[in-house]
Amino acid sequence: MVKIRLTQTGTTNRKTYRIIAIEEGKRRDGRALEILGYYNPLVKPPQIRIDRDRISFWVSRGAQPTPAVQKLLDNAV
Repeated sequence: MVKIRLTQTGTTNRKTYRIIAIEEGKRRDGRALEILGYYNPLVKPPQIRIDRDRISFWVSRGAQPTPAVQKLLDNAV
């Protein structure tokens, strides 16, 4: 099953995140099927870029967003 989840990027104490589509059993920083956006909580206000067309494509194929990604999707209206 494909999940839409966050993967960490950046350095120690300066974390940023990518929103990715990845197989459920893969490691957190494993190879993604597709990068769907990013989230940078370090700037005020936090930067969020989401490719909603591609997320809806993956959801139509049965992908499930994790609770953290679902929260970002709800807040990034």
